[in-house]
Amino acid sequence: MSAEAATLRRDLAAAFRLAEKFGFSEGICNHFSAVVPGVEERYLINPYGVHWSQMRPQDLVLLDGDGRIVEGRGEAEATARNIHIAGHRANPRHACILHTHMPYATSLTMIEGGRLEMAHQTAARFHGRLAYETFGGMALGMEEGERLAGAARSNPHADVFFLENHGVTVCGGSVALAFDDLYYLERACRQQVLAMSMGRPLKLIPEPLLGETARQYRQTLDVLANEHFKALLRVHGLE
Repeated sequence: MSAEAATLRRDLAAAFRLAEKFGFSEGICNHFSAVVPGVEERYLINPYGVHWSQMRPQDLVLLDGDGRIVEGRGEAEATARNIHIAGHRANPRHACILHTHMPYATSLTMIEGGRLEMAHQTAARFHGRLAYETFGGMALGMEEGERLAGAARSNPHADVFFLENHGVTVCGGSVALAFDDLYYLERACRQQVLAMSMGRPLKLIPEPLLGETARQYRQTLDVLANEHFKALLRVHGLE
């Protein structure tokens, strides 16, 4: 195994453990994946049945472009294969795709007109990077995975997808960047849900200030995400 592949396995396994610590997991369901660099189409993904708190680099399985396991033990869930392979193909920028039913973000997919509103500085980092997709049932067939991937193809700037009545999918150019967005997305949604519970209208950030704040975030996202992820690895003994 190359050093690059070993690091990718470590980072993706760590993302599972961190997600479980922060309450983003749901049983042994949901799934994370990462593109393995190389000439062949290969994806690392979690095997079904491994609890996120126990995920190790060697537990991750390697899929080919047809969803077949070419390395590792266990089975990848059908919905994981269908959502992730189509999702990675839809936007080459998305080297890592994280799909969860984390509570606060998911709660916004369950109400009429649910959106992440630009009412807090944290939400502003996602301005212009959000997409919303209708519910199509369980992604047990390739057709549903392709339908969801269509949102990424039609909106190449989107990195966060709210799936109506379902959950969220967060995509990024690296495990660190995708996890950083996942972490702050849940915080932004929690802030909004708490504010909405007061029964008063949300105070939205006006343009052009909103656009400028989003631009400031985009300038530093990669650096901040990498430093945050490294800090989390140290704190939780996952280096």
